[in-house]
Amino acid sequence: MRYLLTGGAGFIGCNYVDRLLARGEDVVVFDNLSRPGIRANVEWLRARHGERLRLVVGDVANAEQVAAAATEVDVIVHLAGQTAVTTSVSDPRADFNSNALGTLNVLEAARRRAPRPIVLYASTNKVYGPMSDVAVREEPTRYAYRDLPFGVAEDQPLDFHSPYGCSKGAGDQYVRDYARIFDVPTVVLRQSCIYGRQQVGLEDQGWVAWFIASVLRGRPVSVCGNGTQVRDLLFIDDLLDAYDLAVARIDSVAGEVFNVGGGPERTMSIWAEFAPILERLVGRTTEARYGDWRPGDQRIYVSDIRKAAAALGWRPKITVEDGIRRLHDWTLANLERLGT
Repeated sequence: MRYLLTGGAGFIGCNYVDRLLARGEDVVVFDNLSRPGIRANVEWLRARHGERLRLVVGDVANAEQVAAAATEVDVIVHLAGQTAVTTSVSDPRADFNSNALGTLNVLEAARRRAPRPIVLYASTNKVYGPMSDVAVREEPTRYAYRDLPFGVAEDQPLDFHSPYGCSKGAGDQYVRDYARIFDVPTVVLRQSCIYGRQQVGLEDQGWVAWFIASVLRGRPVSVCGNGTQVRDLLFIDDLLDAYDLAVARIDSVAGEVFNVGGGPERTMSIWAEFAPILERLVGRTTEARYGDWRPGDQRIYVSDIRKAAAALGWRPKITVEDGIRRLHDWTLANLERLGT
């Protein structure tokens, strides 16, 4: 099949490009190469796949560039966008152009094609907002839901907080609606915390990778909030399995929305429970510095993944401790490449 991956040189994108090229698919990578570490990802892909890697440097905010890249493709995996809540607060217009306008440009490119390509959209759990109406209890090392033993399902009311939540949420709903109104075969994947190799974490995004790199460099970790807020973690290979299954089952799942995360079995508080695992891996104690909560931050977010399990036949396989060990080992081997 012929794939277009917007943001295909990023963390998730380069891993999926590597998988697709390894099994013989035709892939176009569309990326503006603006994120730290991106060019190293391109070099990694080029070293593994040579001239089979097709790179188009462009911006999803430019409709003409997107339309040109989408010519003669069967599947568009839309990963490009601004990824940090803090950056969206400091520059909401750039966040809108990248996330909301960029997604509309992708959808229009797909709508104008015949036959219309499959569109997978990487959405986020942030579309649910802080969920202040959901009962939460505080335990010694974590928060927990009082009444949601399976986590948050797809029928949880949307509540966009922060410019990032608004821009990603707008894209989420546009993607869903283009399936209903224009018959574009789309699937929305509301992703939780994704982590794994090739991930260059930043202080405001990609916290698992950022914390690991900070500890390996012997630096204190900056924690927003009290460190007991909970996330479900999903290793990159498990996420890519969900992408493959969504494409394979598009006839039955077009127009659907899925929460895709680690689920209740793969949860962790971001520092109180994460720090002991890191300390075992690095063989020394760690230090944290605590700061203010981020705007709209959720005390706990855990994906209810039962819908994805039923419709896609998908379940995560890699445990949190195994995934963190794998990312630790990759980060340790690539510290120089990751810079300072």
